[in-house]
Amino acid sequence: MAPAAIQTETVTVPVQLPSAIRLNPKGTGQYKELAPNKFDPETELGKKEYPPAKYPNYLPTWNPEQKYPPLEPFEHYEHGKDADTTYPDLLPEGVATVTHLTPTIGTEVKGIQLSSLSDAGKDQLARFVAERKVVAFRNQDFADLPIDKALEFGGYFGRHHIHPTSGSPEGHPEIHLVHRGAGDNGADKYFENRTSSVAWHSDVSYELQPPGTTFLYILDQPDTGGDTLFADAVEAYNRLSPAFRERLHGLRATHSAIEQANASVNRGGIKRREPVVNEHPIVRTHPATGQKAIYVNPQFTRDIVGLKKEESDAILKFLYDHLAYGADFQVRVKWEPGTVVVWDNRVTQHSALLDWKSGQRRHLARITPQAERPYETPYEG
Repeated sequence: MAPAAIQTETVTVPVQLPSAIRLNPKGTGQYKELAPNKFDPETELGKKEYPPAKYPNYLPTWNPEQKYPPLEPFEHYEHGKDADTTYPDLLPEGVATVTHLTPTIGTEVKGIQLSSLSDAGKDQLARFVAERKVVAFRNQDFADLPIDKALEFGGYFGRHHIHPTSGSPEGHPEIHLVHRGAGDNGADKYFENRTSSVAWHSDVSYELQPPGTTFLYILDQPDTGGDTLFADAVEAYNRLSPAFRERLHGLRATHSAIEQANASVNRGGIKRREPVVNEHPIVRTHPATGQKAIYVNPQFTRDIVGLKKEESDAILKFLYDHLAYGADFQVRVKWEPGTVVVWDNRVTQHSALLDWKSGQRRHLARITPQAERPYETPYEG
């Protein structure tokens, strides 16, 4: 659904920008009422000391007229179950260069073009990513495709998720944007009250059917910094004692969108849908691999159903710390121009890093196909 136009005074610029780059009608500053993160259009156009945004068609817009009903359940088909696990269409011999970054999580692939994959290759992509958890594909053309074509590719893997609060390219609310504009010094204020920017999570885990195979591609980046950390939630589960694993089975936890929605509104942002709270099993099974993974995260998980607060808090804190401190089942992905990172949100957690002070722009786009409702299979000793 295309967003309706925002009725505000436009910025006068010599090139075409998304129409939602507006001045506040009261003249009190950029995006005062529309966006959770401000940016200066003239800076993004390269009129100041920084180069222009490489992909102005991907600059974020926040349209308060975008209002959507609650998400309806849908039947997800897991293409990874159909894959030839020798990966002949995804990783053809003599063409693809495959480098595993750690034993259990993280792989770098060069030599193939995701946008040219056949359906068989896409099936293999879903399975390969489920197995390796996160895969960085280098030298891709995703950012240069028409946005409709990028969405068409991503739609093979599930129904597109429209984020309830994030910025999106005008006309494409299915794209979730990660954008820190050039010259943005908001990190200075952030670190006045925080010692770290690490925030482990699985994307929008509060939805009834959270994401599965997920795509994030780079548009602009600082010279150094802004890496993304990923944790292997399958290996984290496997590291637990048999007795503890068995105790976690059967437990369910609530995941809430309320706090994220309220924070957006309080910052002058938008709320496309009313926030939801859903329960998911703490141990989740992947439909293609059968692997079990820990499925709680400090960003969205709130409590364990049926336990008293102190009991719930103790178990959740242990699991959060276990995932966060497990450097021996984590990987750090460094971004390069043309990189598309594909990960499986069902079996990983991740965190962006806010660690560069150069004022350079960091701009990425995420395609977030939804998957099945989380389920668990019985404990196997």
